[in-house]
Amino acid sequence: MNDTAPLFNDIYLQIAEQLEAAVKEAFPALEISLETLYKSLTPAPNIKMGHIAFACFPLAKATKSAPPKIAASIKQSWKPITIVDSIDDQGPYVNFKLNLEAVGRQLVASMIEGSYFHKKLDTSNQKWMIEYSQPNTHKILHVGHMRNLCLGNALVRMSRYAGIDLTAVTYPGDVGTHVAKCLWYFKHHNKEAVPEKNKGEWLGLIYTKANGLLEEQRGGPHEEKNREQLTAILKELHAGAGEYFDLWQETKEWSIELMKEAYRWADVEFDRWFWESEMDAPSVAFARELLEKGELIKDQGAVGMDLNQEKLGFCLLIKSDGTGLYSTKDVELARRKFEEFGVDKNIYVVDNRQAHHFKQVFKVLEKIGFEKAKDCHHLQYAMVELPDGAMSSRKGNIVPLMELVDQMETKIKKDYLQKYLENPDSGWTQKQVDETASMIANGAIKYGMIRVDNNRKIVFNMEDWLKLEGETGPYLQYVHARITSLCEKLKFDPKNPIQWSVLTKVQEEALLIHLNSFNDVVASSVAKMQTMHLCSYLYELAKNFNSFYAECSIAKAESSEIATARLALAHATGKVMAKGLSLLGIPAPLKM
Repeated sequence: MNDTAPLFNDIYLQIAEQLEAAVKEAFPALEISLETLYKSLTPAPNIKMGHIAFACFPLAKATKSAPPKIAASIKQSWKPITIVDSIDDQGPYVNFKLNLEAVGRQLVASMIEGSYFHKKLDTSNQKWMIEYSQPNTHKILHVGHMRNLCLGNALVRMSRYAGIDLTAVTYPGDVGTHVAKCLWYFKHHNKEAVPEKNKGEWLGLIYTKANGLLEEQRGGPHEEKNREQLTAILKELHAGAGEYFDLWQETKEWSIELMKEAYRWADVEFDRWFWESEMDAPSVAFARELLEKGELIKDQGAVGMDLNQEKLGFCLLIKSDGTGLYSTKDVELARRKFEEFGVDKNIYVVDNRQAHHFKQVFKVLEKIGFEKAKDCHHLQYAMVELPDGAMSSRKGNIVPLMELVDQMETKIKKDYLQKYLENPDSGWTQKQVDETASMIANGAIKYGMIRVDNNRKIVFNMEDWLKLEGETGPYLQYVHARITSLCEKLKFDPKNPIQWSVLTKVQEEALLIHLNSFNDVVASSVAKMQTMHLCSYLYELAKNFNSFYAECSIAKAESSEIATARLALAHATGKVMAKGLSLLGIPAPLKM
């Protein structure tokens, strides 16, 4: 995010404007911007102390006064405004209690009619590119790939919601040793017929078998012949002609169909598919140009750049056999991205094992004079493991993604939804059960993959992730479905006049105030390129709603005015929950 982010929170803005006047009256010589004051406002940690807090520490040095004295002076200079009921100085803080009638009219009304969700949270007018989901063809797409996919997808959705012009791209690995191994086994050792369906997953099993056989024959009489055959396959693929090239083209399509199936299930779309093979020859040619210009050096037949002064070692770009590496292709890919799309920021969502690789690539780009090198960023994340350890396609200890999805949907139907089909009065059809099971599985996987810090390892556990209580995707989906059902049953009508002042219970107050932070949390999540903040916000929103629902009856409210106001508050909560889930890429079932 840029340093001059828009002041989109109307409630914060009104407080900041009056705060500016109060600060100027209390400290005439002090120069402080409206934006600085706005950015210093945060939700109060304890609702009993206030709703919005302003910390006076940043003013201490300029005013040469202690923060508690500054807070007392601001309180004394404060002039009443409609949105604020009361102001109090508590130590170094100024706390504001909001007028709930005004908050309801301004905030909740805009959520109900939808304008709240169309505010521009970023005014940098920059173009961003996020590259995510870089699966390899000829391997099985497994649950370990989902952290990258879910994280990247959520970041794309949040950034676009914030108003950033964003291009989403993927970069599958369709060439390399793993492909050669798969084709080698397919051509020389496979005795199975190619299945009619699920060819992509079957091809991934062939890759695992290839690794097993090569490992088994290592050090034996077949090792040299195997190496020769793999080299021949790689050269043929590089040349773009021959029987292995033809076989590669055919089998690659099987993998692509598997990828597209997973992307359809995850509701993910890319603006551009870059391919590793697309960068192969051009990247080597560019490296040779750099060598001729004296930008690179040649050492024992290999070509690269000495980055020892930067403590990054030697970045190899052309091997002694004349072929390129991942680094070679990533240098070319970076150039292509900026040239083709004219972006201002290029973000790579790639796991933390590639940290050194990207440091080398970005440093090479910088040293060859590529001015956009500074705008390339590696967004790291930790790996996903199974309860018994790390996953590996090579070893075969993985959980195939679409197989997992089938297992989860079957379990959801059996444990939660089958009872609706067995009850003829439920109104559920088999189609609704199937669609809802798919949405719940989707929510369980995605929320589990993105609810923690990017750098924290994830251990996948299907049983825990499918629970309808605790911090899970299905729990948030259930709360949304509950709100939808409630509003439908009690016939919520947005045209009904609402008296927000009748909401006097602490649960109503807490829910109303929490709603005000939604856009701020999204903006912060985009600025930090993190999803856990929005996940935590939605989890707290769900807990606040359940507390409100338990203590503040709508159907049996003390008056029709209270019932109308509570129902409107519930409806607004449902809209925020649905929008938040959508930004995380999670579908929101209407009933569960």
